[in-house]
Amino acid sequence: MKTRSSFFYGFTLLVFGCLGYYLLQAGSVLESAKNINITVNEHLDTENFFNRFHHPLALLFLQIIVVCGSARFVGYLFTRKLKQPSVMGEIVAGILLGPSLLGYYFPETMGFLFPPSSLPTLGTLSQIGLVLFMFIIGMELDLSVLKNKAHSAIIISHASIIFPFFLGMILAYYFYTDYAPKDVGFLSFSLFMGIAMSITAFPVLARILQERNLTRTPLGAMVLTCAAADDITAWILLAIIVTISKAGNLNTALFTIGLSFAYILTMIYLVAPFLKRLGSIYISRENLTRTAVALILMILFLSSLTTEVIGIHALFGAFLAGVIMPAEGNLKKLIAEKIEDLAVILFLPIFFVITGLRTKVNLLNDSHLWLVFGLVLLVAVVGKFIGSAFAARVAGSNWEDSLSIGALMNTRGLMELVVLNIGYDLGILSPEIFAVFVLMALVTTLSTGPLLDGIQKFFARTTTTPFSEKPSDSKLRVLVAFAQEKMGKSLVRFAFSLSGNQKKNLELIALHISPNDSLSNEEIRKYRDASFEAIRQTGVNLGIQVQTEYRITDNVTYEIVNFAKIKHSDILLIGAAKPLFSRSYTGGKIKGILNYCPATVGVLIDNGLETIERVAILYKGEKDPILGFAQKLTSLKGMKSNKIKVENLIQPETDLNPYPIALNQITGYSLILIDLNVWEELGFEKMDLLPTSFLLVRFLTT
Repeated sequence: MKTRSSFFYGFTLLVFGCLGYYLLQAGSVLESAKNINITVNEHLDTENFFNRFHHPLALLFLQIIVVCGSARFVGYLFTRKLKQPSVMGEIVAGILLGPSLLGYYFPETMGFLFPPSSLPTLGTLSQIGLVLFMFIIGMELDLSVLKNKAHSAIIISHASIIFPFFLGMILAYYFYTDYAPKDVGFLSFSLFMGIAMSITAFPVLARILQERNLTRTPLGAMVLTCAAADDITAWILLAIIVTISKAGNLNTALFTIGLSFAYILTMIYLVAPFLKRLGSIYISRENLTRTAVALILMILFLSSLTTEVIGIHALFGAFLAGVIMPAEGNLKKLIAEKIEDLAVILFLPIFFVITGLRTKVNLLNDSHLWLVFGLVLLVAVVGKFIGSAFAARVAGSNWEDSLSIGALMNTRGLMELVVLNIGYDLGILSPEIFAVFVLMALVTTLSTGPLLDGIQKFFARTTTTPFSEKPSDSKLRVLVAFAQEKMGKSLVRFAFSLSGNQKKNLELIALHISPNDSLSNEEIRKYRDASFEAIRQTGVNLGIQVQTEYRITDNVTYEIVNFAKIKHSDILLIGAAKPLFSRSYTGGKIKGILNYCPATVGVLIDNGLETIERVAILYKGEKDPILGFAQKLTSLKGMKSNKIKVENLIQPETDLNPYPIALNQITGYSLILIDLNVWEELGFEKMDLLPTSFLLVRFLTT
C-alpha cells in the first residue's frame, strides 16, 4: 500500500511537472509576439536583499524581535543578578536602545532600527499595549481591601500624595522659567510636576511584596491597601489635571469635568451591572466564549475612546473599565489569561522603547542639570518616603512598619513613566525635565529593595530575637519542594515511606514555588489553595498532616535553600527536570540547590513512577550512606527491595548496550536509589531513555 502511494505521488509530480514546463515554453512564444524585453540579472543582488529590511512590515518584525529580546534579557539580568523586579530591567533595556546609549555610540544602527518614519507605528502599538495594561491594573485592584483598613489606608495614601504634590509644585515655581516649554502655562506645568512626584507603582510594589513573601502579612496588607487607594486617587487627579491642561478656559474645563462625571456614573450604574451578570455566567466555567471576549474588549476600547474624546486620556477609560470588572466568578482570571501575556511581553517593551527614544540622558551633560536631577530626587524621596512614613506612624504603625511603608510607597516604576509620557505628549514637559524624571523614577524604584533590607537590618540589631536552633527531638524533618502536582504527590508518598510509615516521627512540609510574576493577589489566593488540594488529600490518605507553604519568586534556588535552612530540614526532596539547553538532570536550578542546601538532597527522576513497591539500592560498600538512608524504607511490610553492588553492574560496552552498565539487572524495579556521585561515575546522564525511575541522593558527608 505504501509503495503504491509513493508511485502515485511520483507519477503525479512527473506528469504535472512536464505539463507545467510545456505551458511555460508555450507562454514564452506569446512574449515574443508582444515584443517584451526581459533583462535577467545573473549576479547575486545582496543590496536589494538588505533593502527589504526597510519595508514597513519587515522593519516592524525586526523591531519587535530586538525590543522583546532585549527586554527579556536585561529583565533576566536584573532579576537574577541585582534582585530587582524584571520590569525595571525591561525599562532600562528600552532606555539603552534609545539615544542615551545605542544612539550615542552607534547612531547608524539606531537609525537603521528605529528610523523616524517607523515611530508612529511603534507609538500606536505602545498605546494599545498601555490600554490593555491599564485594564489589567484596574482588574488587579481589590477594592474590598479598602473596607477593612480604609481609615488608616486613606490617611497614609492621601498624605503620600498631598505632601509630594505640594513639594512638586514648589519645584515647578523654580523650574518654570528655565525648563517649561514655550506656550505652557504655570498652572499646567506645576500640576504635572506635582502629580509626577505623587505616583506609586502599584504593580511593581505588589511584585516586590510577592517576592519577599509579605503579601499575607499585616504590613503587606496595609501597603497594598494604601497603594490601591493611592492609585485610584492619583488617576482621578491625573484625569482632572489633563482636563485643565487641555481646556482653553474655565467653561471648557467645567464642561469636560461634567462629561467625565457622567461617564463615570454610566460605567458604575449601567456597564458594571451588565458585567456582573456576565460574570455570574462564568462562575464555574473554565473558558470564555469568543462572543464574551469580544464584548469585554469592545467595552474596554469604547471606554478608552470615550475618555479620549472627552479629553481625559484613553488610559483612564481603560483603568476604570478594569476596576468595574466583577470580582465574583472567574471572569477577571479568564480575561486576564487572554490578554495579559500579549500586553506584558509584546506591547509593554515597545512602550519602554518609545520612552527610551524620548529619554536623552546626554541632555544632562550640563552640571547644572545634574543638580536639578539631584534636587528632584531629594524632593521625591522626602515627599513620598518621609510623608508616607510619618503618616503611617501617626496612624498607629510602629517605626519599622512605618519606614517600610514609606520605602514601598516610594516605588514609582512603570506608572511614573505612563504619567511622564502623557505630559510629554501634551507638550507640558520639556525633554530635559522628562529625562530627569525618568531617571528619578528608576532610582527611587531600584532603591526600594535595598531600603527595605537596610530597615530590617537596623531594627534586627536593635531588637534581640532568640536564635532559632534545631530542635533536639528525633523527628525526621522532610521538605518537599515541587512545581507540578503529580511530582508533589509522588514526593509526599516517598517521604512517608522514608520514615518507615511512622506518622509520629515525621514532620513533612510541602513547598510550592511559582516563578509566575503575572498573578494578581486574588489569583494568588486561588492558586495557592488549588496547588495544595491534591497534596493535602494525599496526606489524608496516608494519615499524616502535611504543612504547606506557597511562595512566588524568580530565584527558585535561593528560596528553596533558604527555606530548608530556616526549617532545619534533614532531607530535601525535589523533582528533576532537564534544562532547555542541557542533557543533565542535575543542571540548572537543581545544581544550585545541590551545591548550597545544608540538608541531604534527594532528586526524583520520575519515569512513570506510580507506586513504590519494588526498590533497588545501588551501593559501593557496606559503609555507603545510601544503605542507612534507605534502611526504614526497605523494612516496610510488603516492600520488595534488593541491594545491588555497583561493581556487579559494570560491564564492557557493546553495540547492543553502548553503556558500561548491565541494564538487565536494574530493569523491572519501580524505583532505584543511587548516590549522586555513583550516578555521575556510571554515566547514567548519557542515556537517552532511562530504564525506570531514579532517586539521586546527595549526602552532606560525600
